[in-house]
Amino acid sequence: MTQERGTDRTITTRRISFEESLADLPRHFAGEGDLVSSHVIAGLSSVFPDGEDFFVRSVRHFRDHITDPVLKRQVAGFIGQESVHGREHRVLNDKLAELGYPTKQVERVTKAGLALRWRLLPAKSNLAVTAALEHFTATMAELVMTDEEIRVALGHDAVRNLFLWHALEESEHKAVAFDVYRAVGGTERLRIWTMKIVRTGFLLGSLVELAVSLAMDGDTYKPGVLRRSLAKVRGTRLVSRQLWNQLREYDRPGFHPDDHDTTALVEFWKAELFGEQGVLKGQLAGSAA
Repeated sequence: MTQERGTDRTITTRRISFEESLADLPRHFAGEGDLVSSHVIAGLSSVFPDGEDFFVRSVRHFRDHITDPVLKRQVAGFIGQESVHGREHRVLNDKLAELGYPTKQVERVTKAGLALRWRLLPAKSNLAVTAALEHFTATMAELVMTDEEIRVALGHDAVRNLFLWHALEESEHKAVAFDVYRAVGGTERLRIWTMKIVRTGFLLGSLVELAVSLAMDGDTYKPGVLRRSLAKVRGTRLVSRQLWNQLREYDRPGFHPDDHDTTALVEFWKAELFGEQGVLKGQLAGSAA
């Protein structure tokens, strides 16, 4: 199968570390000490390490089936980027666990669930799940990169920078799992129905996880704190119709991730984060920071 889109896309594995910058992370790090936002972000980070490992396994399983040299190079970049994402989110999760968040428990549940899925379901079905969840992460990545209010809500500089770096790279490789799925004969029916199931399951699972996490935080029970914090979150694009509609674009027959062009956005944040004066250039392995 010939690669029709994204032939000029370069996917670079950036060896970066956030451990030192996370050392002084406060318990409620989001916004100005916002309760719900901190737990939402912690919950997202909790599922990333083992989720990224699953993505890598799902794509790597079909690597020998890919004949297009451009897509083969992109698969290598995808694996490299996702591996570093998992490592750095595990560093963040370790720090969050020290602060009282149930990140390690969520990691264990995520790992067990994905391992069971891997054993029971066909490899192509697992690849379809990966492509669907990559649309989730790419949509969220675009939100982080375009919405200053969301970036402010991330709070602590190290958390904001970690999620911006992750967002940039998710946008760089957003079509890789999808293109592999197409290249190995994945059907539109399986792709679309997988997303319908994943979208519902992910949202319900996230709400349950958030409720459990908040229940373990003493500040949740302080008069007015939870109510005011929920009101702040409801006012953001994180729970907007626009975001939901963008997630549902995946259900359209003939959809491709590159239909939504984020090239200029990617180039802007590459320069901001890793250009000559990039704010994260000094955190790359081998830098002279």
